Amino acid sequence: MRHFIIDTDTGGDDALALMMMLADSDIQVEAVTTVFGNVDLEQATQNALATLEWMGDELPPVYKGASRPLLREPLTTVHAHGNDGMGDCGLVHPHIAPQEGHAVDVICQLAKRFSGELEILMIGPATNIALALMKEPEAMQGVKHIYSMGTGGYSLGMETAVAEFNVLVDAEAYDAVLRSGIPLTIAGFDLCLGETAFSAQDIDRLNQSGSTLASFVVQSNRVLLEMATARLGYPTVPLPDALAAAAALWPDTVLEAEDRFCYTCYREEATYGQVIPFLPNAVATAGGYQNRPANARLIKRMDAALFKERVLKMLLE
Repeated sequence: MRHFIIDTDTGGDDALALMMMLADSDIQVEAVTTVFGNVDLEQATQNALATLEWMGDELPPVYKGASRPLLREPLTTVHAHGNDGMGDCGLVHPHIAPQEGHAVDVICQLAKRFSGELEILMIGPATNIALALMKEPEAMQGVKHIYSMGTGGYSLGMETAVAEFNVLVDAEAYDAVLRSGIPLTIAGFDLCLGETAFSAQDIDRLNQSGSTLASFVVQSNRVLLEMATARLGYPTVPLPDALAAAAALWPDTVLEAEDRFCYTCYREEATYGQVIPFLPNAVATAGGYQNRPANARLIKRMDAALFKERVLKMLLE
């Protein structure tokens, strides 16, 4: 049995990632920790609770975490996910409540309880994890692995010319995770464009299935579908957080990945939030990053057909 924390700023694609993790019988989700990001902390927490209720009775506890970045003012993506983060379809009416206690404390406690075994799926800004690293660095060294949806991957940004949203909202926190020494696998935003995105045919199949889970996923990503269609000119739903969950759950969906030294830009305003994956043996700056050891495994390609097959099977059965 693998032990996980899911750290999320719950929007529609986070909701699908939560469902994937909870549906896997080999995964024990010890806690869901929420963070500001796609929406504010309170809404992200309500969204996580509402999503969990769709998955049955034996649910992991939910804990609220950071409501703002380490140093900056918070941003949101309501333009991509709706004002409620879940497509503005009236889906968020949870009957369960978050637990008492702060997410950062819970992360530290679980890192000690499952030392050498705890894994973290980090699908929002890195603030909670960075704060845990600051609070109990020795305990956090017991974390086995972090799977992150963040960065532009091998491409440029999607929120600015160079920055991906999860890093852009708190680059200092992402830098702390990259510097932590904890094994880190990164699924960049570039992975969710193209064949891994849900197509019009995929969406029609979900709509026509009669599955309540499928309907929930389509509705919670309604605004994302509209935004992506307007930008790209054809109906599509990119699902970056679900791809990060797939990388954690199903290693065989990762076709190619490289160990890279990754550097977070947080000093220069124009490049704030960019994560640069340096080539091996490359000189990065005058200050020197030559021959720095890799600090992340950066996914380059995923098996789109296998990813969709498994997600659709979960939603339609």
